[in-house]
Amino acid sequence: MGVAQGISTLVKRVKQTALGTPGSTGSQLMRRVEATFNKQSDTYQSNEIVSHQQSTGATAGPSRIAGQLNGEMSPGSYSLEYAALLRRDFATAFTAITAVALTIAGAGPTYTITRGTGSFLTDGVKKGYVVRLSVGTLNAANINKNLLVVGVTGTVLTVVPLNRSALVAEGPIAGCTVSAPGKATYVPTTGHTNDYFTWEKFFPDVPASELFTDVKPASVEVTIPATGQITNNFNLPGLGRTLGASEVLTSPSAASTTNTLAAVQGVIIVNGAVQPVTNIQFTIDGATETADPEVGSNQLTDLQRGRISASGSFAAKFSAQTLQTIRENQSVITLLAGAADSALAAADFEIFAFPAIKLFSDDSDDGEKQIVRTYNFTAQFHGSGGAGTDSNQTIAQIHDSQAA
Repeated sequence: MGVAQGISTLVKRVKQTALGTPGSTGSQLMRRVEATFNKQSDTYQSNEIVSHQQSTGATAGPSRIAGQLNGEMSPGSYSLEYAALLRRDFATAFTAITAVALTIAGAGPTYTITRGTGSFLTDGVKKGYVVRLSVGTLNAANINKNLLVVGVTGTVLTVVPLNRSALVAEGPIAGCTVSAPGKATYVPTTGHTNDYFTWEKFFPDVPASELFTDVKPASVEVTIPATGQITNNFNLPGLGRTLGASEVLTSPSAASTTNTLAAVQGVIIVNGAVQPVTNIQFTIDGATETADPEVGSNQLTDLQRGRISASGSFAAKFSAQTLQTIRENQSVITLLAGAADSALAAADFEIFAFPAIKLFSDDSDDGEKQIVRTYNFTAQFHGSGGAGTDSNQTIAQIHDSQAA
């Protein structure tokens, strides 16, 4: 009998059809930095007093699964987890806008794309979406390039190229197409999904299998450092564990192969403007916990969900009092954060949008260095968003070029 090694351990997951129905087919191998799933049980120590003056033991009560998946962010790799956390499947961001005349202007870092007829608001373009221009006789510098939307009116998009390259002023150019690669999701106001997953860790060195059922993404913490890999760490509570010697989720599909995202290709937009941000971290929390135990059962029956919240902090070089003033006035602003996987014009990407946040600190450091201030923020439901506006009616949104 061998000893299990992390390098040879297979971690995989599959979406269940319903609570209490473990998945068996259609699993996928998962990328990870670390994946841990542990069974935790309530224990009750006897309080009896007996003449032998010794404890008469303890009893195990209801158990639960505490799971944690730490990974380096890569487009598409964790889209099922994000969709479950936000309670809405990924879908096409908006139907491609065709046969439209476009005029491109600006000198960077932001540019404007103006249409001759029709409305970007009516067509469903939102802040935080990434668009690409194609067809027509557009300049090569403007075609099939990732353009992050930071502002939307009926006729004008304000955009930032993700690879920081310049657009060429031109137009109007007839017969153009505006499209959104990949898919997007956001916390909806109705029709919330309620997804459960089966996870397996198979240790071929032993061999041994641990099957974890009725697992649900409860929260994610995303960190974009000043330099280095962008990470997303998921909290994954569950209900049951089954031990065995044989692999259960056989023939899984291969793990995704998209590139990991690094801070060097990151982008942070605060209140529609590029800021000298040095790092950002945020958490999206679904307030998911195990349901109350029942008399006569050592198995918990479900995972209960609460309100979705989002909060975090970012640090920025102190070059103006703009953000301090926003904090002082308690203004509601938009925050966009994410990255592309390379400097290519049409690279894969993952972008998070928080349509409505408030800043609650502007703490400063000091020393023989550039001064940096840290801004804590809390997101809130963007009640004025929705159809015909520049943002979704949501607290959080994700656009992923490789989302399933």
